[in-house]
Amino acid sequence: MSLTVLGVRNMEIDGKTAIITGAGSGIGRATADELSKQNATAIALVDLSSEVFNVAESIQKTNPGVHLKVFQGDTTDSEFRQSVFSSMFSEFGPVNICIPAAGITRDALSVKLNKEKSKARIYPVENFRQVVEVNLIAPIYWALELVAQHAEQRSKANNSKWIPEEGTQGVVVFIGSVSSQGNKGQLSYAATKGGLEAAAATLMKESIYHGVRCAVLHPGFTDTPMVRALGEEYINSQVLPATQIGRLIRPEEIADAISFLIRNSAVSGQLWADAGWHPMPT
Repeated sequence: MSLTVLGVRNMEIDGKTAIITGAGSGIGRATADELSKQNATAIALVDLSSEVFNVAESIQKTNPGVHLKVFQGDTTDSEFRQSVFSSMFSEFGPVNICIPAAGITRDALSVKLNKEKSKARIYPVENFRQVVEVNLIAPIYWALELVAQHAEQRSKANNSKWIPEEGTQGVVVFIGSVSSQGNKGQLSYAATKGGLEAAAATLMKESIYHGVRCAVLHPGFTDTPMVRALGEEYINSQVLPATQIGRLIRPEEIADAISFLIRNSAVSGQLWADAGWHPMPT
């Protein structure tokens, strides 16, 4: 039974349909596992890597009751995105939960000076565009697909503006980052995560008309392939000393926070799961 707060019913994950991008590893994989444990009816596992098939097999063994559908493809491809939503809708109805977790980094200093030649190299614009496409534009448009599905279904049912007594129809949780506050060497990455904050702040004002909540989770440094690629020396010297817990955050801890955002109707904003991380002075 759903909890009730001032007449507004919280969303339960049990019986719901979800789409998760970046489900082949890290936060996306952990979130897929968490939603399956909470009895989601169906989950679309989306990733560019074929590893997503192994993830599906692993989750299915421990949670045989959940329907898992694997979609391998590029999240920046609009036709691919539309086909995922169309496939899930035709089999399970409107998608209730969207977690666009796929992301990349192309870290480098904004301007790197070669002191011997007195020549400065500017961060490659091609890298910036790629990070923006994957980390900012793609997540927004995956979210918009969910909102559009619910808008169309409400229109067909002659329902206009959503009212709280109906209960939440859908939830989008964007994956931000502590780097949205600025982090050396992450010009493009930080810009996209800051951009998600602004996009979510706008979308949450619009999408609730159709019964869809929107939130952003800002993880700190999490034990994912992306963070591990920074190297043990950097993690030990620059990351861990700046956290309260002295270790990387586990993906399962972030998945638990995402689950909280989905279920708690009072939270349509930003949640920080940063382990007390603050940039160290340089």
